[in-house]
Amino acid sequence: MMATLNLTNFNPDSFILVGIPGLEQFHVLIGIPFFSIYLVALVGNGILLYLITMDQSLHEPMFFFLSMLASGDLILFTITGVPKTLSIFWLGAREITFPGCLTQMFFLHYSFVLDSAILMAMAFDRYVAICSPLRYNTILTPKTIIKIVVGISFRSFCIILPVVFLLTRLPFCRTRIIPHTYCEHIGVARLACADISINIWYGFCVPIMTVISDVILIAVSYTHILCAVFRLPSQEAHQKALGTCGSHVCVILMFYTPAVFSVLAHRFGHSVSHTFHIMFANLYIVIPPALNPIIYGAKTKQIGEKVTVLFSTKRT
Repeated sequence: MMATLNLTNFNPDSFILVGIPGLEQFHVLIGIPFFSIYLVALVGNGILLYLITMDQSLHEPMFFFLSMLASGDLILFTITGVPKTLSIFWLGAREITFPGCLTQMFFLHYSFVLDSAILMAMAFDRYVAICSPLRYNTILTPKTIIKIVVGISFRSFCIILPVVFLLTRLPFCRTRIIPHTYCEHIGVARLACADISINIWYGFCVPIMTVISDVILIAVSYTHILCAVFRLPSQEAHQKALGTCGSHVCVILMFYTPAVFSVLAHRFGHSVSHTFHIMFANLYIVIPPALNPIIYGAKTKQIGEKVTVLFSTKRT
């Protein structure tokens, strides 16, 4: 069977997603916690979007950016990975069309770059709220917010779209087996029987450098925030100001830390098994989106209160 799968046309109509190599016999069992985390992420982000949309008191810039983050997470784990991964685990449906693979790959990388930009926008929001509170409403006007949203969405689109064209230009005449649960740029490019130097250069350097620039701007924002907080007169004021940033900092660490680990592991972790890489990549798609709503619900007073009221009303 493997010998048959290794034969493909010059331009394949489809690819074969293996799943998690080495753990094929455990796919059904692995799918159960994976599906459970997916449901938590789906329900949590759905509730978050519902509350922000329906409650007028949450129609503020911070919560608008949070709704964008929740929407991006829904796109990330629904369009890019989880349904197809579960179909591989439970149904053995390993085949994915070439256009479907490109679509999955585009939204996977687009969501990552967009989420990074949203976190940067949220850091700017917290910077203005703490460092220039009296000018908050004049700086972050609805018109400004729309410009920020359009800007970061368009930037992410322009960064990732060339990746699609870089793949479509490649001839595929070796194998159509992808040892993964979803399509990602370099993994697909390595199947081509042509030079992929441009793919490696662009696919690695451009998105990574973009994300690094976001991290630098976030670090600058929080440096100014900390300086402003420690100039406040009382300990209570310190705690209140830092409390408004606590949930955002947790989400930032949860988003960037696994990403940095994954990049370093791919670059330097040659002794780390391929199975671990694939498992980690799958968990990275579902765990942060599942934990984000929980973190904001626990650490953001307004959202925590609204969630309590929502479920108390339903019980009544």
